[in-house]
Formats: sequence, structure tokens, C-alpha cells
Amino acid sequence: MRGSLGLKLFLSHVFAVLLVAGSVGALFFSIAYEISNLALRDKLQTAVAIASQSFDANDLRKIESPSDVRLPEYRKALTDLRNMERINPDIAFLYIMKRKGSSIAFVVDSDYSDKQALPGQEYTAHMPEMVKGFSSIAVDKEILGDQWGHFLSAYAPIKNGFGEFLVGVDMRADEIYAKFHRLRVAAILSLVGAVLTAFLFSRAFSGWVIRPIRMVLESCSAIARGNLSHRIAETPTGEFAKLVSAVNNLASSLEFSEKKKQEAFTDLQRSRDELEIRVKQRTMDLREVNNKLSYEISQRIIAQQALQEAATIDPLTGLYNRRAILDRIKQEFARNKRYAAPFSIIVADIDHFKGINDSKGHDAGDSVLVEMSVRMRGMLRSMDALARWGGEEFLLLLPDTTLENGMLVAEKIRSRICDSPFFVRGEELHISSSFGVAEHEPEMENEALIKKADEALYRAKELGRNRSVAAPRGE
Repeated sequence: MRGSLGLKLFLSHVFAVLLVAGSVGALFFSIAYEISNLALRDKLQTAVAIASQSFDANDLRKIESPSDVRLPEYRKALTDLRNMERINPDIAFLYIMKRKGSSIAFVVDSDYSDKQALPGQEYTAHMPEMVKGFSSIAVDKEILGDQWGHFLSAYAPIKNGFGEFLVGVDMRADEIYAKFHRLRVAAILSLVGAVLTAFLFSRAFSGWVIRPIRMVLESCSAIARGNLSHRIAETPTGEFAKLVSAVNNLASSLEFSEKKKQEAFTDLQRSRDELEIRVKQRTMDLREVNNKLSYEISQRIIAQQALQEAATIDPLTGLYNRRAILDRIKQEFARNKRYAAPFSIIVADIDHFKGINDSKGHDAGDSVLVEMSVRMRGMLRSMDALARWGGEEFLLLLPDTTLENGMLVAEKIRSRICDSPFFVRGEELHISSSFGVAEHEPEMENEALIKKADEALYRAKELGRNRSVAAPRGE
């Protein structure tokens, strides 16, 4: 083969890369891509088939409009969908659709965000496989997009749906792209293997021209070991003559540079020793300043925590104070406005508390208030909030609680207080309390809600105390 050494090596590499990477690599990626795509679609089909057996259309026919989100059928279906979503990390969303004529609308959507589709919301995007899903299992052939993002989806009719209901499963496009990315990595590794094969092939092919290069390598190795006086004695002909001359010139330059480097190193060592002394002194100064700052910061944090606790906690009972519970009620109002979650409040008052203070003293009254706080707090959920509203009055905030369930809570607490005596200075006291319960209603402000609970409490006292009264709805 005629030509320069560079041309010979270039042609050998091109031949090997075209042979290995161009054929085997491309075939491997194509087959692996197709198998992965089929596996993803099969996985989606299995997931939607399992999901379709978990729902019955007869349980969902009542759900038609956003107001139906309070129906127990909707709550149960939403919980089941979200449980399925958590079990399978590859699933982005699950949802149930209903078809009326040519329109398709949501029934239940597992989305946790504010983009969650409510019952009756029409789905306007045209998805051919979704239409098929009302009668049989169907899987998208490619990634499609709508207002919620880009997904690969599968659909299946649910029991007793009769072509009217289906369940859908979405897999996010980024999950699919991640799987295909792994295929690309495998293809790149295959290409790397092909390049390695090309290297071995070219090495075998060019072995007969490598001898001049070995001489240069041996000289470079000697120079690298510190033998800067080494020179190549044999002068080859042809293309390597200039290379040998350049290596010899490089060795001469390095030998001269090494002498200069040793001189500079000595000066640098002396300067470094002086600098280390200065750095150590400066480090000690900075450490002392840092310790002082750390102490001051810790003291400020302690003071800030104490101020925060004083602003939100009643010092006698350790409960929320009026300001803190009002903030919690405002938060619950905002949560209700966004998610339509019900909540109730209870205003409680100790019956004849003034008599306890007058006959037993204010210390006894304080002991009763503390014990009352402990009993009430022990009967509440972690999500509930309890505050000392003022004097002998307490306010309870019960998220996700209807008026009826609020009455049950009030009665449980009332019975516990009435049936179990209080002990103050070794003396047994029988104490009762009255409760007013009110549930939040649409468009109601927090002052109106608290006023309704107060009015219910006053009715309880008018009816003879030691009872719970619910504020009527709609007033």
C-alpha cells in the first residue's frame, strides 16, 4: 500500500468503523429501540387492564358536575386512583372518563395539583386511541400532548360501562425519553467498542511501520524519567527525520529549563515558608472572630424563638392564643376555598367557672384550666388545633370535619369532662362545660363563623349548660 503513514492509519480506522459501527451498531440500536417501545406499551396495557377491573360504572353514574366532589363515590374513586398511582412509580396520572354522544368529559382525575380536572369538565383534545378505549383496551402508538403535558397513554372500558366509561393511564414523556436515553447510551457503548476494534485493526496493519516511532518513544521515556541529556543517535530517513530532530531539540530545551526551575523553586520555597507563618496568624485571628459571631447568632436565634413562642402560645395552658388560632382559621379558609374541604369550629366554656375562682381561689381556677387543656388536647387529632380563646373559653378548629362530626367531637369532650372529676389541692371537683359547634359555609367570613359558634354556645347555656348545641346551617 502506497502513501504516507497517516493515510494508511486513517484508511484502516475508517474501514473498521464503517464495518463495525455502521452495521452492527445500527442494527443493535434499531432492534433494542423496537423491543423497548413494545415493552413500554405492553406495560401500559397491563396497568390499564388491572385498573379497569377496580371500578364499576354503576358506582360512578351520579358524578356529573364539580359539586359532586363531596359524594362518597367520588372520594372513594379518587382515593383508589391515587393509591394505584403511588404503587406504580412509572404512572403520571390515572383518570376516569365518560362519553355522552360525541363529547368526552372527566369523572375523576388523580392529579394532586391545581390543574386537577373536576367532574363534568369536557376533554377537547382529539385522541383516536381514547375513543377506542370506551369499547376495548387501546394504547397510544406515539407520545401525544394536551394541556397537562406530553404522555404515552393507555385506555380500557370499566365494568358495566357499556361503552360509556373508561379508565386512562398516562406515562410521562420524560420517563419514556429516559428509557430511550439508556438505549442511546448502549448504542454509544457499542460504537466505542467498534472504535476499539478499529484501533486494534489499525495497530496490526501498521505494525510494520512502527519501528521509527519506538525510537522516539524510548527517547521521550528517558526524558520523562529525568534523563534530560539523552539524545537519539540514529537518524532515520523520510518523514521521521524532522521528528527526531525536534525531540533532540526538546531535550536540550528541557535541560536548560530544569536548571532555571530549580533556581526558581528555591526562591519559591523560601517565600512559601514566610507565607505559611502569616497565614497561621491570620487564621487564628479569623477563628476568634468566627467564634464570637457564632455565639452572637445562637443567642439571637434563642431570643427569636422565645419571642415567637410568646406571640403564639398562651403562657398558662401552653395552647395557641387568640392570635395564633385566628391565623390557623384563615389558613383553613384558604384551603377550603381551593379544595372545598369542609371544616368546623367549636367554642367551649367551663360552666360556673367564676364560682370556682370565688370559692377556691384563682390558683384553683388556673389548675382547672390547665387540666381542661390537657383533657381536650388528648382527644383531638394531630391535624386539629386547640386554643385558649379567653378566660375560661376554648376554641377548637377541626379540619375536614362536617357539622355532624363536630357535634360528635364536642359530645366526647363534654362527657369526658363531666364524667371524670378534677382534683385541686386534694379536693374533688365535678365540672361541666358547654359547647357551640358551627360548620363553615360557602362565602362565609371567619368572623361570621366564630359568631355562629358563639351564638350556639349561648343557646347551650340558656338550655341549662352541660350540653352541645349545633349552629343551624344557612343562617
